[in-house]
Amino acid sequence: MAKNIASIFWTFFKIGAFTIGGGYAMIPYIHREVVEKREWISDEDFLDGLAAAQSCPGPIAINISVYVGLHLRGRLGMAAAVLGTVLPSTLIIILVAELFGHYADQPLVRKAFHALKPAVVALIAVPLVQMTRGAKLNLSNFWVPVLAMVLVGFFGVSPIWLILATILFAVAQGLWRRERPE
Repeated sequence: MAKNIASIFWTFFKIGAFTIGGGYAMIPYIHREVVEKREWISDEDFLDGLAAAQSCPGPIAINISVYVGLHLRGRLGMAAAVLGTVLPSTLIIILVAELFGHYADQPLVRKAFHALKPAVVALIAVPLVQMTRGAKLNLSNFWVPVLAMVLVGFFGVSPIWLILATILFAVAQGLWRRERPE
């Protein structure tokens, strides 16, 4: 369990300051800090929080920070985790915006931003692989995320429709199992 609010803030500040690539890129770092390194929450609790964070509107890094902070120390823990997560990027954005206007046309700056793209893709792929392990995917249920990816990525189906369809399917399946004689 976290000793104090300051340790929650500084843990999330460090994650926010040294993660490139946005919210999904932060997930493996948050997991490493709060589950593996500090053992503040269990892996199962983290996956539950991650599922909840993905289900809620807003940036996933903020949502998972809310979950972990609230889980650790209530509202103060939540505030510390969220502030720690957003403060570094806010300060960096202000600094970059100020400098970018002066140096955006420099070839080296353009090359640096172009070179970061593959690294960001890799940082997003890591939590996907970790979630796959945690979700206990196998050959019998692997088709579900693949189908969702195809429908959203190639056919432009809104994820909202997939979520609603999944809810309806789960309710129907539960009713069917309940009414089916054992």
